[in-house]
Amino acid sequence: MKYIEILVKLRRIIRSINLESKKIEKEFGISIPQLLVLKYLSDQKDYRAFAKDIKAYINLNASTVSGIISRLEAKGLLAKTLRSSDKRATYIVLTAKGADLLNNSPSTLQEKLSHRLKKLSAAQIEELDRNIELLTTIMDVEDVDAAPLLTIQEITNHSE
Repeated sequence: MKYIEILVKLRRIIRSINLESKKIEKEFGISIPQLLVLKYLSDQKDYRAFAKDIKAYINLNASTVSGIISRLEAKGLLAKTLRSSDKRATYIVLTAKGADLLNNSPSTLQEKLSHRLKKLSAAQIEELDRNIELLTTIMDVEDVDAAPLLTIQEITNHSE
């Protein structure tokens, strides 16, 4: 039965995401979304951005992004600074400690996947997108919040 093979492949994908998340948390003390925030800041001019830009990049709700920023700030991996022209606007800035952590962090599964997807033809990308859309419809998960990658907390909450 071919559908069993599909389920096994899906479990393999979910397990690899789970293992990567645990590894990052254990080795670096941060979650994958936190790592993605640091990487995003490292790619920005002057290593800074507004919280709304971070929110748009990682596609999470404002309160979740606020929590991520607070936890990273508490660890000294980023800082908040006021914009000189408008004291009401706050920049989120990557610190030297945050940059050091990034220099020592491994490539994430998401980065490896993005790199490999870029090598596919436009037709292959279209076919893959259609098939994944079909799978999300079959699984009835179209409306599930789509964080960039699962965190350990999300995996734990869903398995209970």
